[in-house]
Amino acid sequence: MIDPSLPCPCGKSTNERRLNYAQCCQPYHLGEVAPDPESLMRSRYSAFVLKCHQYLIDTHHPEFLNGLSVQLLDQENHTKWLGLSVDKTSSTQNAGVVEFHAWFQDMDELDAIHEISDFVKQDGRWYYTQGKQLTPKYPKRNDPCVCQSSKKFKQCCLK
Repeated sequence: MIDPSLPCPCGKSTNERRLNYAQCCQPYHLGEVAPDPESLMRSRYSAFVLKCHQYLIDTHHPEFLNGLSVQLLDQENHTKWLGLSVDKTSSTQNAGVVEFHAWFQDMDELDAIHEISDFVKQDGRWYYTQGKQLTPKYPKRNDPCVCQSSKKFKQCCLK
């Protein structure tokens, strides 16, 4: 886990100020119900970063697990998660869609998961069901860095 006073891995901010973990995703990881698909998606990203693998299973609709398990998620990997950007969100009372980029580094290679994720609300809780993978849109050299360092991309993760 992380110190709850540190910035939340999902990068959510209000009034241009990043929320800390205790104000953002920690309550969901401790059992509070996410109020909407974006909050669930952000909390799932943070769970990947923090290796809260049981939370990922608990918030994944059981009919869409396709063999995913805590044991599978616990396997050693070298992924370093860098940042999350939410591109679009939409939802109705019982269904939602979130498009995002989840930036990571694996074996010194910068890459991203660019996905349109589907969510359903069942018994008062939101669940991730499945996602459609898209080609990542890489930032331009002078854009803000994907890791939310406030540096330009060329001066940070592009190096």
